[in-house]
Amino acid sequence: MNKKIIIAGGGTGGHIFPALSIAQALKQMAPGTEILFVGAKGKMEMEKIPQAGFPVVGLDIAGWNRSSLIKNIKLPFKLMKSFWQVRQIFKTFRPDAVIGVGGYSSFPVLRYAQAKGIKTFIHESNSFAGKSNIWLGKKATRIFTGTEGMEKFFPKEKICVSGNPVRKNICRITITKEEALRQFGLALGKKTFLVVGGSQGARSINEAIDKGLEKLLNAGLQVIWQTGIPYADKAKTRSDGKEGVWTGAFIQHMEVAYAAADLVVSRAGAITVAELCVVKKPVIFVPYPHAAEDHQTKNAERLVRKNAAWMVKDNEAEEKLVPAIIELSGNEEKMSELIQNIGKLAVTDADEKIAMEILKWIEK
Repeated sequence: MNKKIIIAGGGTGGHIFPALSIAQALKQMAPGTEILFVGAKGKMEMEKIPQAGFPVVGLDIAGWNRSSLIKNIKLPFKLMKSFWQVRQIFKTFRPDAVIGVGGYSSFPVLRYAQAKGIKTFIHESNSFAGKSNIWLGKKATRIFTGTEGMEKFFPKEKICVSGNPVRKNICRITITKEEALRQFGLALGKKTFLVVGGSQGARSINEAIDKGLEKLLNAGLQVIWQTGIPYADKAKTRSDGKEGVWTGAFIQHMEVAYAAADLVVSRAGAITVAELCVVKKPVIFVPYPHAAEDHQTKNAERLVRKNAAWMVKDNEAEEKLVPAIIELSGNEEKMSELIQNIGKLAVTDADEKIAMEILKWIEK
């Protein structure tokens, strides 16, 4: 029988890309499956999901604003409205199951599904679960986790350690390093480091690279510097006329950037961590300290404990990041050690594991 499945969540690439991977795996295994995404209006899923060929419906919902408490006054009303919108979506679509991948829209959709006795599945990508997922996990049918040791957050019998889905174009990089460097206008034979801070960038990382750019170039390095939108113009002005620097707000084809890089500087979102394990790159993490429950620091620390990555704290980035890049790039033995250890943590079939398990439970 053909099934109808809602996938709820979004807000960031760390939620959207795994959701798309799961959706594509479901369609491959059960082509008759009808999938509807539910996201938040104004967020990037409203653009990225249709680009991937799936329908999406947006809810009028927002998360807690930590920087401006007065903006949270409307939150209860938005939440109430979102539940009404979810009710209408369920009336029309009539799903057999709901999958939550995190983000503002996950909570009302999964909560409503559970109230109606519809099977719900959660994908928790981080090594420290969010409060909403912990609460929803009590009534979830199955909980897929990116890492082991999640019994402290969820009922043990419901957990399936699947790993985090990584986009197929990253799992199967075919471009050569030479061609990748050419696409960024960089030279072959120089050590190249990639800086990624997400679509909005990472201020502490950007400011550290900006301040130490001459030191990095004088050390014989070249950089692919993804700045995020807020810092893009400043970085372009800073790098104008300098050889060995590519800057841009966003990198459309991350597989090309990974192929070009010898070393990566990055935030520590769970999906970025999963991608770096797959591509086997030495990495210096600078975790975003204001992520919920400080989960990025915990994601990074898991790899540091396994001698699979280095970490620089966000508030120490200006002082310590550039020296760390220069030190690591000049230590071939340490880079090889990190490559070997991070590669051991790679999972390339998480999307298939999740899709297979969901289809099995739906048929029960």
